Amino acid sequence: MTIELAIYDMDRTITYRPTWTPFLIYVACRRQMWRLLFLPLVVFAMLSYVMRLISRGRLKEISHALLLGSHVDPEDIKPLAESFAEKTIRDNIRPGAVAAIKADHKAGRRLVMATASYRLYAGLIAKKLGFDDVIATDSSIRHDGHLVARIEGENNYGPAKLRMILSWMTEADLDRDDCHIRFYSDHVSDAPVFRWVDLPFAINPCRRLEILAKKEGWPCLDWKHN
Repeated sequence: MTIELAIYDMDRTITYRPTWTPFLIYVACRRQMWRLLFLPLVVFAMLSYVMRLISRGRLKEISHALLLGSHVDPEDIKPLAESFAEKTIRDNIRPGAVAAIKADHKAGRRLVMATASYRLYAGLIAKKLGFDDVIATDSSIRHDGHLVARIEGENNYGPAKLRMILSWMTEADLDRDDCHIRFYSDHVSDAPVFRWVDLPFAINPCRRLEILAKKEGWPCLDWKHN
């Protein structure tokens, strides 16, 4: 029997806007507002990433350390992550994404979110949207249970996303040959996953993905309004 999977990217696919930096600012404003003084350093780190001086994962770790702290008790963050997830559901979800998720659920597909965002809050957003599984970037955990500003494993972005999906499938005892997989994303960085799945959809694609999708014959969908 064929197993139907529907894999969704999150930022700018399900959501209108990115979520990582807004999450950090949201938490800092409610927990330690003085950390907003570090925002210029976050901007500097972003510029360093654009100039390819640091990796995207390292940018996340630096931003985490500056706006959340080098280590933090997850119990302090949990209610803020919950309220941020509620806020995201309320005002940062594309209507077309909601419709697609409902349609895939009704069709009996296993709903999987595969996002570069941190599980810390992306898992809560996924749960509220009805996803069955989440493949996300994980924070390292110190011996005392505190989250530290270091990614555990890989940043779930670019080629790493396909590796992490494959790892998840192994853990879930899913054989690729037994699955029919559809995939939704907005960004060309997910090209390895687009080429690997059975049915890829480019959602409100960035320019580079739009060009690639037209070349490959992948459908482009508008989820902004419907």
